[in-house]
Amino acid sequence: MPSQEGQTKVFGKMQAMILLLWREVLKFGLVGGTGWLIDNGLYAWLWHGPMSGSTIKARVVSTAVATIFAWFANRYWTFRHRRSDHVWKEFSQFLLMNGLGLGIVVACQFVSRYVLGFTSFSADFIAGGVVGLVLATIFRYLAYRYFVFTVELADIDTPEPVGLAGPGSA
Repeated sequence: MPSQEGQTKVFGKMQAMILLLWREVLKFGLVGGTGWLIDNGLYAWLWHGPMSGSTIKARVVSTAVATIFAWFANRYWTFRHRRSDHVWKEFSQFLLMNGLGLGIVVACQFVSRYVLGFTSFSADFIAGGVVGLVLATIFRYLAYRYFVFTVELADIDTPEPVGLAGPGSA
């Protein structure tokens, strides 16, 4: 039977891991929400303006801009405790996972527009900017956590404080 001290240590590690996961999810959500505003704001402008004749290309451009924002925000804030020294390797993996996520978004919009025949801005927005983005966000979080930002914490016994900012933040 495990000792009380051993059980306390295991419980402490589990609690630290859960808190860390929730901090990641909250930060990822804030980054994602901001990225969503960038993506869909730019998409709306492109859809109604310079790329009105090519809505799929407009979605690709808007998502690419949001992806660059997300790279910096996730690397230097959300997963800063998991990033490696191999910036270009992480960046290429990040781009690959975002390319797959973009494929999910575009596939939803493509099906809505070209299979189901919904061609309005609202239909494109719901298919790509809501349904596609929700599915792609779930995929991206799991991909970032388990394939892109994979460096483990050195010591889970001493987690950063529970707040969103963490140590060394202003």
